[in-house]
Amino acid sequence: MSTCPSLLIAGCGDVGTRLGLRLATAGWTVHGLRRAVEQLPEQILAVAGDLQVDGCPPAWPTAGLDYLVYCAAATAADEAGYRAAYVDGLRRVLGWLAQHGQTPRRLLFVSSSSVYAQQAGEWVDETSPAEATGFSGRIMREAEQLALHSGIAASVVRLTGIYGPGRQWLLGQVRQGYRVASEPPLYGNRIHVDDAAGLLACLLQADALGVVLEDCYLGVDDEPAPLHEVVAWLREQLGVSHWAEQSSVRRAGSKRCSNARARALGWAPEYPSYREGYAAVLAQS
Repeated sequence: MSTCPSLLIAGCGDVGTRLGLRLATAGWTVHGLRRAVEQLPEQILAVAGDLQVDGCPPAWPTAGLDYLVYCAAATAADEAGYRAAYVDGLRRVLGWLAQHGQTPRRLLFVSSSSVYAQQAGEWVDETSPAEATGFSGRIMREAEQLALHSGIAASVVRLTGIYGPGRQWLLGQVRQGYRVASEPPLYGNRIHVDDAAGLLACLLQADALGVVLEDCYLGVDDEPAPLHEVVAWLREQLGVSHWAEQSSVRRAGSKRCSNARARALGWAPEYPSYREGYAAVLAQS
């Protein structure tokens, strides 16, 4: 593209705002759609709107849009909440595009690794079966299919467990003496919030340069790690010596996600493992 592209981020929360700032700095015109637009930085053009309400937002950009990133978050962690956020919300945004005669060059739908059912520590990539039976995985797959069959060139980006500033659940658990089983190892996958935004930016900028994108990418750092190893490292960093009284916690699901496809595109995580990422979080807190 000879001129700097324009982008609409629908559901412009933490990841979306970090993405928008990256691309605004690179000269892109960035619109951010969210309910609380007063939380948007000035570099992102505010579009006040609710993805769960019919009726196009009054501030919807009327000029052509080169790219759309659908980056919503469910406000309720139940089936109805997921359907409202990911399927119904995306359908509304696609309708608003059609209403304005806009066909973006590409749509990125931000999905989740919850679409995978693998739980025996297997390595998983974009070609692995995505056959989760829980409602979150099923509804995400339905939303992915809606994006991929929208009539707009689309890629789904399956992010793994996002952590970073303000996302300190695990740190809180460790401070309380969190116990986790070590056998069998419970593999977890994570990505620092800045790396999640960086991956989305990398995909958009590659597309703008004419690179042919795949229809799916996994967003994960270089080192899926057993949860007990992460907890042990954090205990050492935090100086925690006590253990909670209750017996070891065993969360369901264990898989190892590969970022080889994203890396082949030229993306590399700034925080290649939980150690660099959590060290940065702890340094800021």
